[in-house]
Amino acid sequence: MTRYPFYIKSTVILFGLILFVYALSNLADILVPVSFAAMFAILLNPLCNWLLKIKVPRPLAILISVLVSFIVLGGISYFLSSQMASFSSDMPLFKKKFTELFAKLQHEIDGSMGIDIQKQNKWLQNAQSKLEPLAGSLLSGIFGSLSVLFLLPVYIFLFLYYKTLLLNFLYEVFAEKNTKEVAFVLTQTKQAIQSYMFGLLLEALIVATLNTTALLLIGIKYALLIGVVGALLNVLPYIGGIIAIAIPILIATITKDGFHAQLWVVAAYLIIQFIDNNILMPYIVSSKVKINALISILIVLMGGALWGISGMFLSIPFTGLLKIIFDRIPELKPWGKLLGDEIPTKHPGMSLRIKPRTKKPA
Repeated sequence: MTRYPFYIKSTVILFGLILFVYALSNLADILVPVSFAAMFAILLNPLCNWLLKIKVPRPLAILISVLVSFIVLGGISYFLSSQMASFSSDMPLFKKKFTELFAKLQHEIDGSMGIDIQKQNKWLQNAQSKLEPLAGSLLSGIFGSLSVLFLLPVYIFLFLYYKTLLLNFLYEVFAEKNTKEVAFVLTQTKQAIQSYMFGLLLEALIVATLNTTALLLIGIKYALLIGVVGALLNVLPYIGGIIAIAIPILIATITKDGFHAQLWVVAAYLIIQFIDNNILMPYIVSSKVKINALISILIVLMGGALWGISGMFLSIPFTGLLKIIFDRIPELKPWGKLLGDEIPTKHPGMSLRIKPRTKKPA
């Protein structure tokens, strides 16, 4: 086999990656609902199999499984929308209070730092003009995520209905000698996604309970809504936690005098984050595939840049899937180790100390 120079191989690989990312970006409207449907199909597979065991016809078993999942999602959506309706009724009051606090802050900056209010307003206008495209892309990402709901039932039904066909294709497309490897990867993928999704739901329920309890004790308005939204944001590693703590601090600043409530919110959320990161995540969510913190942050940001909010959510399970595949292919094992959270003490080929050369005896 002809061996090509490194610069040719690296150029071809880089060009292939660019084409791959370009295709993912342009096919987002198709691939996002398909990706979510594949995850939900794997999650619903145990329920569907149980219904088949009790002699429920296959189409009806799949239909019942999909219906159960959407009843749960519909209940969560109804709860959030009803809470948001109550929250929106107080928006004029919040807006008035925020305007007063902002005007007071501007006067304090003018008095202490000598920056007049007109100059501050000019800076704010410049910042607003730069943030408007970002807000527009964020809203389009949210509406894109909502539009996924209309295609999800169809795709989930078809994935579950043609499950055997798809599995047979994956077995037949590889050589017969790789059958055991393909079976292992498929089993690990199914277990990892099911473990991740079930663990994520349980973690969100516990975090929502802790958030709501803490906010009720502190006396923050709309504690239930903020607690649930914070738990949903917590699905996004590290980034979601920062946004989740910013929301109750902002509400406390608008609705309460002084800074005692904000300090209590910060203290409570730090304790909850500690419990989540050291107890819930390791033992409930990350039992099958563990991705290190550096890769998690990078992959979430890249997923957001590629597919918006949907990409941020899908990035972690997809990275876990890649790790399972990389760990089973000898040439790709270094990449699997790079994604994982096991830190080696030292590479066997590296030495931190350079031994001095010994002179050969004359």
